[in-house]
Amino acid sequence: MGRRSTGLIVGILGCMTAACSPQTGAGVAQEAEAETGAHPVSGLEIIPVVVATKQGSHTFRTELADTPELQAKGLMFRTELGPDEAMLFPNEEPTARSFWMKNTPIPLDIIFVGLDGRIANIAAMAEPYSEDPVYSIGSTSAVLEIAGGRAEELGIEAGDRVTW
Repeated sequence: MGRRSTGLIVGILGCMTAACSPQTGAGVAQEAEAETGAHPVSGLEIIPVVVATKQGSHTFRTELADTPELQAKGLMFRTELGPDEAMLFPNEEPTARSFWMKNTPIPLDIIFVGLDGRIANIAAMAEPYSEDPVYSIGSTSAVLEIAGGRAEELGIEAGDRVTW
């Protein structure tokens, strides 16, 4: 598929983006709690997002893009995204989604979260600056963006559960 601008997601009727990163261990809840606040670059609220895989759970420090304006900007123009960082684009209404990478200089894994909270599909290593859309399979409750290649590194795949 095409590339993805730092955090820009084109919904079927608009644009949006998201990114994320994981953690493991028994102290995940305390660590996630300690890592809330505002992101130093975007100023967005940071929330913990947990992806439960066959290998274990991974917690990402996740920027919350919860308005149409924030979703339209997403990760555009960002030159880095840490391995445990992400951006979440929750939907107000369940809908199919599409994203692109216009103005996004870093590759991203775009994770489409289905209505049941499980990963429907992943657009892995979306190509920077591409204007080619990548699509969800069916309706989504949210989209999560993480650093490109991170989903494969962590064993994240379709069917894994995502919670926030």
